[in-house]
Amino acid sequence: MIFIKRFVLSSGSLKQVAKEYSVSYPTVRNRLNEVINKIDIIDEKDSEPFIMDVMRLVTDDEISYNSAKKIIDFYEGEQDD
Repeated sequence: MIFIKRFVLSSGSLKQVAKEYSVSYPTVRNRLNEVINKIDIIDEKDSEPFIMDVMRLVTDDEISYNSAKKIIDFYEGEQDD
C-alpha cells in the first residue's frame, strides 16, 4: 500500500518513485509488475472461497503469483473432472 501511495503521489512517475526509494528504475518497474500481477489474479478469478483464499495468500506475500496460478489451475482442472 505504501508503494501504491508513493506511486500515486508522484503522479505515476516511476523515475520519481525510484528517486524517493533510492533504487533503480528497473527495481521500481519490477515492484509495479508485482502489484499488477496481484491485481490480475484477483480480477481474473471468481469469488469462489478456495480461490479467494489462494489469492489472499498472494496479496499477503505468503506465496508467489506463479504458485497461486498453478494451484488454481490444478483446482479448476479437478473441478472439471
